[in-house]
Amino acid sequence: MSSPQTDHRGIVLILSSPSGAGKTTLTRMLLQDRSLDLSLSISVTTRPRRSSEVDGIHYRFITQRHFESLRDNGELLEWAQVHGNYYGTPRAPVEEILAQGRDALFDIDYQGTQQVREKMAADTVTVFILPPSMKELRARLERRAEDSRDVIERRLENARKEITRWVQYDYVLINDDIQTTFDDLLAILRAERRKRPRLAKHIEDFVAKLLSEP
Repeated sequence: MSSPQTDHRGIVLILSSPSGAGKTTLTRMLLQDRSLDLSLSISVTTRPRRSSEVDGIHYRFITQRHFESLRDNGELLEWAQVHGNYYGTPRAPVEEILAQGRDALFDIDYQGTQQVREKMAADTVTVFILPPSMKELRARLERRAEDSRDVIERRLENARKEITRWVQYDYVLINDDIQTTFDDLLAILRAERRKRPRLAKHIEDFVAKLLSEP
């Protein structure tokens, strides 16, 4: 008998949060747990590659002409222009992952989330990560020691706008403790994997066999 864990289409799990709320850490924790078998969606970008970046791991670096071709032919699940550079997610690699019964993990903002949901509503599960307080969010940004005071203030201003988007997500987690939040995220992933529509074909076959027994 086939296992319900392999006889199904995978899901698109999207994590979004304001900068400093914990999305990147949670993404890393999910990917480090090999038993979850999650594949991180790799974006394409027209931005020049930085010396610390590896093509195909951090991004796939392509020309603007190639990007525009993907966009104009409807081959991107989501895209945006940021500071003059284009970023987007090709649909084909994600479809390949889902067809294998595996799950694709996205680390994108609310605008990208809405675009993906419009194109793959039945496959998409969205989670928004909130900080426990603005004071703690500021402290986390300051502890990173990566940005100037002006940049931190701008990130906090943007965070207030992003936080209002929580109503657009399926699940909302308040990240007061990273391990607790991670455990909640695992519970969401496991429950979503077991939803009837995702396992319908397997269950249908199993029930038919069950009812055929004397």
